[in-house]
Amino acid sequence: MTDADKIKLTILPTGTMHADLVWLLIDPSRMASRNNRERLRDWVELPTHVVYIEHPSGKKLLWDAGVPRDWDTRWAAPGFNEVFPVDTVTEDMWLDSRLKQLDLEPGDIDYLLLSHLHLDHAANAQLWANTGTTIVVDEEEKKGAFSFDGYNLGAHIKSDYDGLELTTINEDTEILPGITLLRTPGHTWGTLSMKVDLADSGTMIFASDSLYRRESYGPPATAAGIVYDTVSWFASVEKIRSVAEQTGATVVFGHDDEQIKNLRTGVGNYYT
Repeated sequence: MTDADKIKLTILPTGTMHADLVWLLIDPSRMASRNNRERLRDWVELPTHVVYIEHPSGKKLLWDAGVPRDWDTRWAAPGFNEVFPVDTVTEDMWLDSRLKQLDLEPGDIDYLLLSHLHLDHAANAQLWANTGTTIVVDEEEKKGAFSFDGYNLGAHIKSDYDGLELTTINEDTEILPGITLLRTPGHTWGTLSMKVDLADSGTMIFASDSLYRRESYGPPATAAGIVYDTVSWFASVEKIRSVAEQTGATVVFGHDDEQIKNLRTGVGNYYT
């Protein structure tokens, strides 16, 4: 089997945010206590990434859409520019730069798979307006993301995705042979994870914000400050764990500053 007959997967870092760790990890060992009331907060790196996939069928897919260049102004109204600044990023990391490095236009992507519609995962989705690309989200995510009036509801900014034609799924769905979207709600109404079965590297599960970091996964699983439905979130973590154990998968977390350093990333550094 040649590389042309295999799924080819590239992880592309798209800039690093910083935030207080409590947003990502409610860990009692890190919190203030009666005897340590002045404990300093943990200000941590939150790397972001997208995943570009070339399928042997000839189809091209992109998992998530990264953070926006204009994050400071776009996120100002809800105040997320202060609590999640995208303050460690180079010109080559922005999504439009990544597409140019791949010699692609947005319309060259056949499927844009959005794990959920938060501002750091769907911010560049409007690049795919009127391109013919199939944009896939969870059915419950779409319902929730249009359930409010005004600029935003938490980390959902409606202008990121308003007006786009969104194709929905309501069960675990194989998009193409070897590429399956798993329903893993809890972080939001309809957060998705992506399972990719690779010929040489084995199965990889991209958990997005179903699992922010290695500590989130555990065991035991540790919840976060941004979780829509904690009961569903814990169930989704165990679903991912079950699939990973059955397949021997590598689980890739959504914003783990240590793991990303140990993954092959960038154009040309792909997995098969």
